[in-house]
This record gives sequence, structure tokens and C-alpha cells, in this order.
Amino acid sequence: MNALLQSAQPLLAQAFALWGSPVTWLEIVAFVLSVAMVVCNMRVNPLGWPLAMGSSLLYALLFASSRLYGEAGLQLFFVAMAVWGWWQWLRHAEHGTDPLPVRRMAPRQRAWALAATALGWPALALLLARATDSDVPWMDALPTVASITGTVLLGRKWIENWLVWLGVNLFSLVLFGHKGLWLTVLLYAVFAVMSVAGWRAWRRLQGEAPSAMA
Repeated sequence: MNALLQSAQPLLAQAFALWGSPVTWLEIVAFVLSVAMVVCNMRVNPLGWPLAMGSSLLYALLFASSRLYGEAGLQLFFVAMAVWGWWQWLRHAEHGTDPLPVRRMAPRQRAWALAATALGWPALALLLARATDSDVPWMDALPTVASITGTVLLGRKWIENWLVWLGVNLFSLVLFGHKGLWLTVLLYAVFAVMSVAGWRAWRRLQGEAPSAMA
């Protein structure tokens, strides 16, 4: 990892300072790709998945340089999940090449998603605390595990993915602010707004009234 970070030093060079913290060229490019990705997701455009691959690889480097190892590892998971999600959106296994529809989760599916997230959080936090030099293992672990849940839900086009992302994005504002990654804080604030917009847009695809979050 150290060798990789050394080779990425040109991208990690400071472009400008924001609220006293450096903003790197890598963070700027990752920011742009991430916003484009969410716009595509809101429009149910499969192009969002290759954009997710690019932005995730860049953020993996950025987070590793900030000792956010859970978030860095999550980005590599996102790359693999993007391949799976892209395939899911282009082909529905149960109906040949028919597109996967936008739909809601059954109550049992919601319960399983919540339970998996609740169990995964302390497991990852303890791993980060014991195996890395992370100074925020519990704060790092929660959005990491919840993001895995959100990615699975997004890949299956379950509308509840937007509620998961809203929670992840709001919590991440605190985490990245603590680390002084202010451009990424701004990105996740935009993501939070876009999560609400995505929820409303997908509800309209189902013919539901978009006025409420639940």
C-alpha cells in the first residue's frame, strides 16, 4: 500500500486549500466522477456503474492516505460490486434479458438488511482497531458496512437503497470533517440531497406520490 501511495503522489499533490485543509487533484477528480455517478443512478442509467468503478479507485487511494482503511477497502469492494450491479441492471436473471424493475423490499428483506448491518458494524470496527493504526475504527466501520448494504440494495433496484445512502451520507459528513477532507464533506452533503431526490425519482417510477420519505 505504501508503494502505491508513493506512486500516486502527483495525484495527491495539493490543488488548493479549503478551510485550512489541502484539497488534492485526486479528490477533485473523484468528486466529479462521484456526482456524475449518482446522477446516472437517479435516472436509472447503467453508465453510473463504470463511473462508480473510476471514482471508487480514486477514493480508495485518498482514504488510504488519510488512514481510513475501512473506507479504502470499501472502495475496492465497490469496484467489484459495480461489475455485479452493472450486470444486474442490464440483465435480470429470472427473465432472460429483461431489465430489472425498480421495486420495494419485503418486510423480511428489510429485517435481514438491518440485522446484517448491525452485526457487521462491530465486527469490522474490532478488526480495524486490532489490525490497523486507524484512529477512528468505530466511526470508519459504520458507514463502511452500511454502504455495503446500500450497494446491494442499489444493485437489486430496491428503492430503500436511497434511505440507506441518506443515513450513510449524513454520518460521513462528521467522519470526513473530522479528517479535514472538506471537499469530500461537500460531496457527501450533495449526496445527502441527491439521496432524497433519488428516493423521490424512484417512487415516481413506481407511480407513487413522492411527497413523503416513508
